[in-house]
Amino acid sequence: MPESLEDLVELLDLEMIEVDLFRGRQPETSLQRVFGGQVLGQALAAASRTVDPERVVHSLHGYFLRPGDTAVPIIYRPEPTRDGGTFSSRRVVASQHGKPIFYMSASFQRPEPGLDHQDPMPEDLVPPEEAPRLATVLEARSGRKAADWDKEWAALDVRLAGLSGRQFWIRAAGKLPDDRALHACVLAYASDLTLLGASLLPHGIVIGDPRIQPASLDHALWFHRDFRADEWLLYDQASPSASNARGFATGRLYTQSGALAASVAQEGLIRPVGLDL
Repeated sequence: MPESLEDLVELLDLEMIEVDLFRGRQPETSLQRVFGGQVLGQALAAASRTVDPERVVHSLHGYFLRPGDTAVPIIYRPEPTRDGGTFSSRRVVASQHGKPIFYMSASFQRPEPGLDHQDPMPEDLVPPEEAPRLATVLEARSGRKAADWDKEWAALDVRLAGLSGRQFWIRAAGKLPDDRALHACVLAYASDLTLLGASLLPHGIVIGDPRIQPASLDHALWFHRDFRADEWLLYDQASPSASNARGFATGRLYTQSGALAASVAQEGLIRPVGLDL
């Protein structure tokens, strides 16, 4: 995982090696496979590099096909599927060792006025300045030292916003440039960090428990309103279902002022490997 926000920004600054072909480097990590949020963020960065900057990403849908190898770069090939009068579509294939590890479709829109409504932001939350760091909470629950969690999540500041364990304050751990595409990529990276854990909460289990084999299977993200990824966002999560060793979770990301910035849905593997069912 990136050791700082600066490292994350560098990861998202892909090397162009040919027209519509990019290479994403890897961070120093002890993980056995590439973090899904990294692939999401880099794939979105690749797609964004091929779209008119005036068009803003409004949705992406991705499938994780194979575990990513942390020892070699990832090659991203965005396909310019369509550029219409208002929308642009891209399909991105991420590959390693000659095989696809991830597919993503993304859609971009030229901003325009329209009808506007949203669900209200949850209430009775612990303010981010008073909220405990998630690393501290997980240390108490998992037995893994807070310093280990902090090292894995060094690019982000994550704090527990409610006693339920499904609401978090999250932001980049530092200041980002005024680049809307970069903020979207950082949010895509962050959206994969805690969401799968929501499907374990009903069973009294936390991410990192050695009795569970977790892995992201697919991920969808919709961008609704302007936001900054370096300002506090409330990540409100729920898990409607878990079955067949898969957990399904949804999330809503609100700005501190209460604007619904983005919505997320994910299904992931939560396979029991040492758990009495």
